[in-house]
Amino acid sequence: MIRSANLGFPRIGARRELKRAVEAYWKGATDAAALEGTGRELRARHWQAQQAAGIDAIPSNDFSFYDQMLDMTALLGAVPERFGHRGGAVGLDTLFAMARGRDDAPAMEMTKWFDTNYHFIVPELTDGMRFALSSSKPVDEFIEAKKLGIVTRPVLIGPVTWLSLAKTKGAEFDPLDLLHGVLPIYEQILDGLAAAGAEWVQIDEPVLVTDLTARQQGAFATAYDALAKAGPKIMLASYFGALGDNAALALRLPVAGVHLDLARAPGQLADVLPLAAGKVLSLGLIDGRNVWRADLSAKLALAKPALAALGPDRIEVAPSCSLLHVPVDLGQEDEIDDELASWLAFAVQKLGEVRTLARALGEGRSAVARQMAASDKALAARRASARIHDVAVSARLDTVTPADLERRGTYAERRAVQDEKLRLPAFPTTTIGSFPQTAEVRKARAAHRKGELDDAAYEAFLKDETRACVAEQERLGLDMLVHGEFERNDMVEYFGELLAGFAFTRHGWVQSYGSRCVKPPLIYGDVSRPAPMTVDWSAFAQSLTTRPMKGMLTGPVTILQWSFVRDDQPRERTCRQIALAIRDEVCDLEAAGLPAIQIDEPALREGLPLRCADWAGYLAWAIDAFRLTASGVRNDTQIHTHMCYSEFNDIIEHIARMDADVISIEASRSDMELLQVFGDFDYPNEIGPGIWDIHSPRIPSEAEMTALLAKATKAIPAERLWVNPDCGLKTRAWPEVRASLANLVAAAKGVRQGALAAE
Repeated sequence: MIRSANLGFPRIGARRELKRAVEAYWKGATDAAALEGTGRELRARHWQAQQAAGIDAIPSNDFSFYDQMLDMTALLGAVPERFGHRGGAVGLDTLFAMARGRDDAPAMEMTKWFDTNYHFIVPELTDGMRFALSSSKPVDEFIEAKKLGIVTRPVLIGPVTWLSLAKTKGAEFDPLDLLHGVLPIYEQILDGLAAAGAEWVQIDEPVLVTDLTARQQGAFATAYDALAKAGPKIMLASYFGALGDNAALALRLPVAGVHLDLARAPGQLADVLPLAAGKVLSLGLIDGRNVWRADLSAKLALAKPALAALGPDRIEVAPSCSLLHVPVDLGQEDEIDDELASWLAFAVQKLGEVRTLARALGEGRSAVARQMAASDKALAARRASARIHDVAVSARLDTVTPADLERRGTYAERRAVQDEKLRLPAFPTTTIGSFPQTAEVRKARAAHRKGELDDAAYEAFLKDETRACVAEQERLGLDMLVHGEFERNDMVEYFGELLAGFAFTRHGWVQSYGSRCVKPPLIYGDVSRPAPMTVDWSAFAQSLTTRPMKGMLTGPVTILQWSFVRDDQPRERTCRQIALAIRDEVCDLEAAGLPAIQIDEPALREGLPLRCADWAGYLAWAIDAFRLTASGVRNDTQIHTHMCYSEFNDIIEHIARMDADVISIEASRSDMELLQVFGDFDYPNEIGPGIWDIHSPRIPSEAEMTALLAKATKAIPAERLWVNPDCGLKTRAWPEVRASLANLVAAAKGVRQGALAAE
């Protein structure tokens, strides 16, 4: 019998129940018992949904109150000293402090999980660090499911991936030096799971689809020689790409099974089959990263060689990766039209596709003839739909020339005229764009959406919020202002709602980090801009002040990366369509009198392929897409961009090729670590390394910010240094924003005065 399997299920709940429960706990509105109760309810609901869908291998320990990497860090007892953990179980409050920080302890670093928009908490290791089993979570949740009559396959982040993604503090050393300290804890976990009755465990090692060093390759051999002797049978899970040159390594490890991502890398199956002697292969046929209904006939054809080579007892059918990255259930959507809905599959529907394929492969297509016919019909209808293609968009795209990617003057020429126009002080202060989306703002938006607040009243409310925000920035003494973005629900969703070729869900939420959920747009067709999107609000804000105001836009790569993108044409072409739409908006903002325009690209690094050999092609079209948006303006219009929570030291030359006048980056959580690259590379334009970690509720002091600025001045010439937070302020509350920005402005003024005194 061919088994069906799942690698992970969305944990937030169909209506974001987990988000609300966690945030209520943080606010002190509920206690730990209530939060744990919500967790139990969600886990039971999700296990039972998978059981009802006919999934044979159902995961456990894929649930987290914040992040699965953070859970693994806690499980290993790898708690940084500043959080005061003195051994024993790592409790909820310590876990949340590690993720969010406390007044006396900055949060741990956060970055993107491979090439996804999910953020994980980076393990923080010290030389000689000692590990200890500090949680019973995997065993507890396995037993919890077993009591419901469901024998699950527990999931763990693998030791080589966990160490490879970690960062060291203090003395420099290779995190893999700690492998021998970590492995005994993994063995204890596996032994505990075996004692509880687990027959299989899924160990996730996505680092297997990246370029491995010789040290990492050796670490895999060492780790799995040890782990294979302990506990249950191991399903080694790779995902987000092909094993490639790591295939032989993965298949010779003493594990019982190997999972392949055949959505991202269908061609790897032919390479892996000859190496799979004695292994169970988990075929990741259903795309766990996108929402389009699968071509089940094509997937069935792809899988048949595996069946012929291995037989039914050594085959599993599964999603390509955890379903964490897609919304929970299409069935609760009531505002998507029937045609578009017929093209889609969310997590629950993907489980059905997995089960259908497993049956078709094992019992024959006739056993699931109705489901296969429905798939074929939906795919044919999508291909033939008139709503997908726009002749005018294609024609315009074909007229773009290399000259359309070039600014009219060099940075030096632009700097001279911008200085004359803007007249900013040294170390100019600004923010990244958004200001707090208060309960009042969200309430007004919801009332407007329901028709309870008419257009005129809603616009008046938003104007009042904008006036107050501009006045507050003036009072605080910021040099370059923003309008606050109160009219925007999300930095991608807002634009998608105003662009052709996009559609939206009501409940299509996915987790971005912690309790932060986003609702990605669906890009189903050719993209264009029917009308200006931000001009009126930006021009209104500029009319309220004599200080320079930034127009705020989201860049084409980020809109692409943070959407569910059509899969019927190259992503590059879709990105260039978006770039032309944003270019039109940039030119209209300039015509409306905005002296500076920020085109945010926080997802540029996120989109980088996981293999170095593939970088050049991606970076060529991604950077060109940004340049296409920004190159239609005069020299005296200052172009800003922003990137956060992305390691881009290894692509700094490409970042420079964007030729933005000013780039702002996340730097505070890493203690300005990102600036090390500027010792080796002379970044030519202006830069604002963030000095306030806005993803933590703590208020950094003026002294703390001054110290970070001092570090920045050692890497960046003072005349090219800006002062700003790490990211937008949407998720923060006004009291902490006022206090933190006051400290930020004071720090900038202090450094400014010190620089003048030194002259």
